[in-house]
Amino acid sequence: MAKQNKAAAPSKPQPARAKPAQSQAPTLDRLIHEPMRLGIVSALAVNETSSFSELKDLLKTTDGNLSIHARKLEEGRYISCKKYFEGRVPKTEYRLTASGRRALEAYLQHMEALIHAAREK
Repeated sequence: MAKQNKAAAPSKPQPARAKPAQSQAPTLDRLIHEPMRLGIVSALAVNETSSFSELKDLLKTTDGNLSIHARKLEEGRYISCKKYFEGRVPKTEYRLTASGRRALEAYLQHMEALIHAAREK
């Protein structure tokens, strides 16, 4: 059997592949995206301030869990924390900062865009 000498066919330009939607979209703010932290900033967005106890009850979580997530948000400067005493009882009060409010607004706009894009398909 004789070998056939095939000349390389000229390659056709491949159509550009569309990038997946997630690579085209900006990434989600991971600091807010975590459910407990989203709950904290959402609660603070509708209340000027909230105490540790109020957030704990609202979010149905433990002291340790709330404390860890609140500290992360403080480190990111999304919330501020004020500690004081009422009589002899220590109190902790949280407030959403201006940068936290902007970050939440950007996060919500991003989520709305994702929802809109998903519904268009």
